[in-house]
Amino acid sequence: MRPSGLCELPRSVDDFTGRAAELVWVSELVYAESAPGVGVVGLVTGSAGLGKTTFAVRAAHSVRPSFPDGVLFLDLFGMSQRPLDAGDALRLLLRALGISDQHIPGDVQERASLYRSLLRDKRVLVVLDNAASEEQVRPLLPGGGAGRALITTRRLLSGLEGVRRLVLGPLPLPESTRLLTGILGDRSASDGEPALTRLSELCGGLPLALRIIGNRLVSRPGWGAGELAARLADEERRLDQFTAGDLKIANAFGMSYEQLADSARRMFRRLAVVPGQDFDAALAAVAGGVSIADAWEALDDLVDLGLLYDSIAGRYRFHDLVRLFARDRLHEEESTVEREALAKRVTSWLLRMATLCGQWFEPGYGRPDRPDVDLAVVSSSEEADRWLRVNVDNWLGAMRAALDGGRYSLVLDCAESMHWFSDRWAHSPHWQEVFTRGAEAAAALGDPVQQATQLNYLAWVHSVPPSNPKAVLRHVADALQLATRAGATAQIAWAHEYTASAQLLLGRPDEAIASSTRAAEMFKVIGDIDSYVQSNAAITKCLFDEGRYAEALERYRELLAVLDDPESGMTPSVATHSRPLALICIGQCLRHLGRRSEAIITLSEGIDLLDTLRASDYRQAGALEALADLLAEEGRTDESRRSYARAAQVFEAIGDTEASSRCHALATPTP
Repeated sequence: MRPSGLCELPRSVDDFTGRAAELVWVSELVYAESAPGVGVVGLVTGSAGLGKTTFAVRAAHSVRPSFPDGVLFLDLFGMSQRPLDAGDALRLLLRALGISDQHIPGDVQERASLYRSLLRDKRVLVVLDNAASEEQVRPLLPGGGAGRALITTRRLLSGLEGVRRLVLGPLPLPESTRLLTGILGDRSASDGEPALTRLSELCGGLPLALRIIGNRLVSRPGWGAGELAARLADEERRLDQFTAGDLKIANAFGMSYEQLADSARRMFRRLAVVPGQDFDAALAAVAGGVSIADAWEALDDLVDLGLLYDSIAGRYRFHDLVRLFARDRLHEEESTVEREALAKRVTSWLLRMATLCGQWFEPGYGRPDRPDVDLAVVSSSEEADRWLRVNVDNWLGAMRAALDGGRYSLVLDCAESMHWFSDRWAHSPHWQEVFTRGAEAAAALGDPVQQATQLNYLAWVHSVPPSNPKAVLRHVADALQLATRAGATAQIAWAHEYTASAQLLLGRPDEAIASSTRAAEMFKVIGDIDSYVQSNAAITKCLFDEGRYAEALERYRELLAVLDDPESGMTPSVATHSRPLALICIGQCLRHLGRRSEAIITLSEGIDLLDTLRASDYRQAGALEALADLLAEEGRTDESRRSYARAAQVFEAIGDTEASSRCHALATPTP
């Protein structure tokens, strides 16, 4: 019989919510089997504020009937400046197991041996809370038999062998709201579900944050949940609101921060200037002012302590509240001059990197002869494409910061470099902001030609479905005025071309033909064969929309011949990307002319070429749906359904839910 009260399990909270799957995981430890001599050990890891201790206590209470010889709880003080050493921990545990002080060996190894022998013969659960390191807990683990151990720690303790691991994450929003409602009790009805849901969102799924907010509301009956949510909406003061008596979320994060080496602390706080939600080691190295090798080391330390989340894609992110803590540390520990230099360095790197990647899609562009040694290496258009997409929040945030800081050339260079790439990612929601900021930067630099160029790009953005022809006309009017005043013939021609696209959308094909013809003539005069061909394609589209399919077919075939002619003067890369679109247009003409077999062959060829180019947008989606229709008419049901399914996927990716649902329904066999 062990002495009463030693290492007693703390009380559980009556409003514990969620973690159902995790509680099942702990219950499975009770009857889990392991190799001979290897004790059953569960390791629960997670960052500060996730409620690891609360969870472990609740789990231990739930399985207590399975441990008739007792459940022991020991705080190892892993986040303190002086964690409990293994020898002292063993002495406390041995006393709790009924060993008197005079029979406890003086040697740590002897204590550990006696401890393991007791756990082998007793049905005991030992909860080791807040572990500091592998060295601290190894002597405290059972060596096989009936005893079980459950460890909680902020660190990953990746050096421990043969343990079962459980990573606690933030609570999902419904469970967060239920926990907050449970803490508030009867008053939750008067606060209202929308306000409580908003508060739960701002807590980011951290049980500690929810506990603090709930306790603040309970202790102040005059406060409303909506009022507190409004306070928390202010990022500048949000972290300060997470305080209730001796509970303070910043203290929980601070304990992890204090465990870091100086270099990792510096990396942590400087990462707060990254504009987007996530980042990679290359950007972390820029923010930290270190090599990538040193950045990896610091990032590993931050992940190990739960101050960052990582992913298999090699990207890292903060919890929202941890980001605010990092920002506070940055303001407290670094001077204004240092912070401003850091922000400029990160902004400059992001915009130069984005510009480099965007230029990969310009006609005739290749790997630069003298790459910027400060930038990450980009060896192909595929790498450039991926970097731009996964880092869009970062370089777009850098554009905003640079524009606000008067660094207009950086902004304009970046916006201009996106011209060709934007067509590859036509349905991205970011282009309106990119080219708007480009136009603002050009205006600030007093460059009317570039301002007209950016306004024409904006007109193109609004011509992409779902189109806004009035916005197109508004932007081209401004572009035309600027370009005419500056004598910029190319931008005058593009203004006419985008005017034509708006006129066609408004159901005025005759006016559209006239505008595209005018643009084509101007492109021909200045020798821009690429744009000349595009204007002729626009004229042919007008004929198609008027139902003049035979004329349109003939003109599209003439255009295809130009694209296939190496002596045409077209830029090869432009011709390569234009060819599948021409084939799709020819296929659509053949379809309307009732020439199904030819249409199927031609549409399939165009779609295959788009797949090769990895160009997936509204044009590919429309071609896939047209192909599916034709295959269905030919009785090729399985092929038709596959094409409808692909069309549904592309429509969903570009945000056209109505078309996606339509194609998905046609792809699904009827019972």
